[in-house]
Amino acid sequence: MKQTEAFSIGALSKHSGVHIETIRYYEKIGIMPAPARSPGGYRIYGLDHVRRLHFIRRGRELGFSLDELRGLLHLVDGQTYTCREVHALTVEHLAAIRQKIADLRRLEQVMSDMAKQCKGNQVPDCPIIDALFEMRPSST
Repeated sequence: MKQTEAFSIGALSKHSGVHIETIRYYEKIGIMPAPARSPGGYRIYGLDHVRRLHFIRRGRELGFSLDELRGLLHLVDGQTYTCREVHALTVEHLAAIRQKIADLRRLEQVMSDMAKQCKGNQVPDCPIIDALFEMRPSST
């Protein structure tokens, strides 16, 4: 790709691996800058859009929320970011990931315990269904 290449939204989607509707959504919520328009009103994207979409897509793959990515991009766009600021956001994200892993481990144990109680018989009694109907206080 050349620095001066111009892309339609379809080409941008192919180059970035991001669906067209998602690109439009990102523009609508302001995480993607509005593109230039052709005389006919069509969106015209450049290499900066491709790079930004790669950044967003990769961030999403790593579990960053759109708000977290917006914060990172705000630092980048203002060209005022420091490695310390990015590190702080990353450490915060890592803590959230570790909490999710702990929650998933607890969930795995509960589901495993429920599955062990089930004999798989052809009777209408099912300990898994019974456990789901069990009235307990919420853990949240």
